[in-house]
Amino acid sequence: MKRKIVFTPCWLCCICFLLLSLQQTYAQSITVRGQVTENNRPLAGVTVKNIGSTVQAQTDTQGKYTISAATVTALEFTFLGYAKQRFEFSQLKQISQGNYELNVQLDASEGDVLDEVVVVGFGSQKKTNLTGSVAVVDAKQLENRPVRNAIQALQGLAPGLNISQNSGTMETNPSINIRGTGTIGTSSSAPLILIDGSEGSLAALNPQDIESVSVLKDAGAASIYGSRAAFGVILVTTKSGKAGRTSVNYNNSFRMNAPTLMPKMMDSYTFAQYFNQAEVNAGGSPHFSAEHLQRILDYQNGSLKNSTIVDPNNKLYWAEGYAYGNDNNDWFDVMYRDQAFAQEHNLSLNGGTEKTTYYLSGNIMKQQGLMAFNTDHYDRYSVAAKINSKVSDIFQVNYNARLVREDYDRPAALTNSFYDDLGRQGWPTLPLYDPNGYLFSSPSPALAMKEGGQDKSSKDYIYQQLQLILEPIKGWRTTGNFNYRTTTQFRHWDSQRLYNHDVNGDPYLYKNSSNVYEFGLKENYYNINIFSDYDKSWGDHHVKVMVGGQIEHTAYRNLGVQRDGIIIPDQPVLNLTSGTDINGKAVVPSVSGEYQKWATAGFFGRLNYNYAEKYLLEANLRYDGSSRFRSDSRWGWFPSVSAGWNIAKENFIAESAPFINMLKLRASYGELGNQNTDVWYPTYVTQPTGTANGAWLINNARPNSASAPGLVSALLTWESINTKNLGVDFAFLNSRLSGSFEVFERKTFNMVGPAPQLPNTLGTQVPQTNNTDLKTRGFEATLGWNDRTASGFAYGAKFLLSDYTTTVTRYPNAIGSLSNYREGQKLGEIWGYQTLGIAKTEEQMSQHLASLPNGGQNALGTQWGAGDIMYADLNGDGKIDGGSNTEADPGDRRVIGNSTPRYSFGLNLNADYKNFDFSVFMQGVMKRDYWQGGYYFWGATSKWWSTGLVDHLDYFRTADNPLGENLDAYYARPVFGTSKNQQTQTRFLQNAAYIRIKNIQLGYTLPKETTKRFGVERLRVYVSGENIWTGSSVAGMFDPETIDGGSNGTVYPLTKVWSAGLSVTF
Repeated sequence: MKRKIVFTPCWLCCICFLLLSLQQTYAQSITVRGQVTENNRPLAGVTVKNIGSTVQAQTDTQGKYTISAATVTALEFTFLGYAKQRFEFSQLKQISQGNYELNVQLDASEGDVLDEVVVVGFGSQKKTNLTGSVAVVDAKQLENRPVRNAIQALQGLAPGLNISQNSGTMETNPSINIRGTGTIGTSSSAPLILIDGSEGSLAALNPQDIESVSVLKDAGAASIYGSRAAFGVILVTTKSGKAGRTSVNYNNSFRMNAPTLMPKMMDSYTFAQYFNQAEVNAGGSPHFSAEHLQRILDYQNGSLKNSTIVDPNNKLYWAEGYAYGNDNNDWFDVMYRDQAFAQEHNLSLNGGTEKTTYYLSGNIMKQQGLMAFNTDHYDRYSVAAKINSKVSDIFQVNYNARLVREDYDRPAALTNSFYDDLGRQGWPTLPLYDPNGYLFSSPSPALAMKEGGQDKSSKDYIYQQLQLILEPIKGWRTTGNFNYRTTTQFRHWDSQRLYNHDVNGDPYLYKNSSNVYEFGLKENYYNINIFSDYDKSWGDHHVKVMVGGQIEHTAYRNLGVQRDGIIIPDQPVLNLTSGTDINGKAVVPSVSGEYQKWATAGFFGRLNYNYAEKYLLEANLRYDGSSRFRSDSRWGWFPSVSAGWNIAKENFIAESAPFINMLKLRASYGELGNQNTDVWYPTYVTQPTGTANGAWLINNARPNSASAPGLVSALLTWESINTKNLGVDFAFLNSRLSGSFEVFERKTFNMVGPAPQLPNTLGTQVPQTNNTDLKTRGFEATLGWNDRTASGFAYGAKFLLSDYTTTVTRYPNAIGSLSNYREGQKLGEIWGYQTLGIAKTEEQMSQHLASLPNGGQNALGTQWGAGDIMYADLNGDGKIDGGSNTEADPGDRRVIGNSTPRYSFGLNLNADYKNFDFSVFMQGVMKRDYWQGGYYFWGATSKWWSTGLVDHLDYFRTADNPLGENLDAYYARPVFGTSKNQQTQTRFLQNAAYIRIKNIQLGYTLPKETTKRFGVERLRVYVSGENIWTGSSVAGMFDPETIDGGSNGTVYPLTKVWSAGLSVTF
């Protein structure tokens, strides 16, 4: 029998110490000491870095430093607001064997901000020379965030990058868009995500491997990627090795997760009274009798021990919960844990020589879910390797490989319907356990959650990337990138039969169906791009020209099958199913599958020119073809041009305002096509067929069926996107104060909209065509301040703000129906009535109805009385109604709000002093309206689609109500079976604006004098919190981030996370 070897964090640490010991055995240490000053004043906090390794130190309050390393090639001194200085080893003064001295005088300057290099399409540029719209997030902003994936960590960190997480479930990931909704057609407006140049998943990437993230937002920056980049590009660059001795880093995070918000149900007696009143207000009889109410009270006060009674109609069974249950359960509290544990471990090694460097990493993350019965959990395992080798002076080979495994396991009953049904089916009176102590479903979700089966999913990503670089002469470089990715997924779920127990404790069948479902998926993707660039400078002129080509291909296939009749519950596999129902009748298996592929090809070129880094110009041109369209409309030209003027480089600015380090104006224009259609081949259709689904019988069996396919528009082609961008970037006071402001306009033309109206004699459905346009306008602003005092106290602040609105500029809606998009409509519009208030007396309602002589409020409902809503007659026609539901005749409805998130912001505050560091990051939305019309908001709607939360207790009640008087209530009186009080209206429109402390972190780095005693270069410990506080005025049962999620805003909750961990470098 083979033994399984498990590498625990303890093993990993031992390996790290061993590597360190072996290396130090053969290494002779060099120590450099000195002092850093400015005008003979000591500077604290200056970073001293040993070039070619990860060894670095900082000066103390006296400006003194000590740095030790096996070898020293050169030392680099950097400090915010001061010029960077580099000293070669030969410039050091030798004091004794292995001991050297170097005193340094730093001069104030623009600092390093303007020299920052930003990754852009097929290359990099100095940030000060950018003319397109690019936002950058570095590794430090993502460090030690207790999140499940990199998408969550990026939320709020880049202006214009909109990340929405409207569910906390671990099987789904936040949605991403850049600068808002880009299309309402049949295509996707998701950005292109490239990881080291290859398309990949941010959710499946180890966040600790990320070096930087560049967000290309306008066509000037993104058009080099053509039709895949119509709505922006996210470029992720992962960490690479650094020349020098091997550096080993191990870091971990231990986390405790808890729901950010959990609705609270009414107690059982209050719930029963609430439901009875809703039933009576609708003209019915109370559901809970006086005897039933008394039993509920007796159970609450402990005088009754049984959660239900024996079924009056069959003494062998316990009575059904809806009719007879008297338990007192808060089903949210029952079904969810109060907290869940998670942990993450990361090990990385990097080093190398001047010719070859390497970076290796491994990551393990395990996160437990919040389900109390048969809990859910998510695990991620990843391994990455990046090797860069300079084979000769003119040839370089780089290889990058990454393997990621994601495992997700949940109860089979944890589906979307669980969240929706938890409130309406989970009455507090329903028994959780029967009087004998067995889980009891009558119905309730606990039994199915615990014993109803498992849903297990595994997904593997394998990335292989090879890069060849040839530079035969200085300035002329040719690069070939060969990227290959395979994605494999396997999913299994089994739905088991369920058993309740009778009065004697014997099991009996409650749910008689069972089945097994298996699903397999594989996707192969390859991408080859080859480009050559030439870089030439003469005098103040600098030109860079690039040309290249790219091809990519995706092949996808899946297969799914479901078969009924699990024979052995402990072995729920397909070949141990009977294919029959409980009565032995054959059940036709369900089989599905598909095989698809698509490809693109493109040729591109780029020209960059600048004069003295003062006048900047960039032009891009791409010629793209996609297999998704027919040959006569398959190819398209996509140009862009951008220009900039760095006014700070002008003599009149440099002389009159030396505090201005950068003041750059930039503008861009570009055109792109969008080939990312929802259906891969929208101009082709297949004949619809069905298995055993005919509406007639042949030999006592339903036959297979087939029907005629629909028509396809031969004119269907690309959506096209035009963008304009105008911005200003600035840096003042030695770059301590920096920021940017830009405005943009994006127009989307020829989206696929509804089919035109044709005579019925056509005989089939009219095909869709390109007939819809959109326009999005907005702005983005960034303002940051960073400084360090002479005593070494560093502090910084960065504020981000962005906004956009989207308008429909063309749509085939001749009558202006409010049920469809309309020309001139702003996306997110909410049409509704104006609320006058809740009638406190019958007389007040009668007076209101008398003021509406032409029909009152009868179009919305009948039997109006005290506790009902009074609506305003906005059009003065003597009645309340919705008119003809058109823009020209909306009746008494008006635009009362807009659900588009406006003025999204992020605020990052950070400081460090001596060995302590602290940061807090806040994120939110300043303005958003939302109409949530589901039963989770209203409480009582129809009897079987209602719930009773504590928030719903604030409803209209008169003095004779058993729950007490409440005339100044928020909610109208509950009434089953009518929506008359629940029309879209101003009173109940939700203000979904919010501010959230997204992350707060406190860290301490042990002094090097302490850590070097046991061979550790750097040791940092920290505590961190995620989603720890939220400020919002939204209704209490909703989280402002998830109010638009799921069905009626009912979702798996987001989590508040507290974590602690350490990072140790050897």
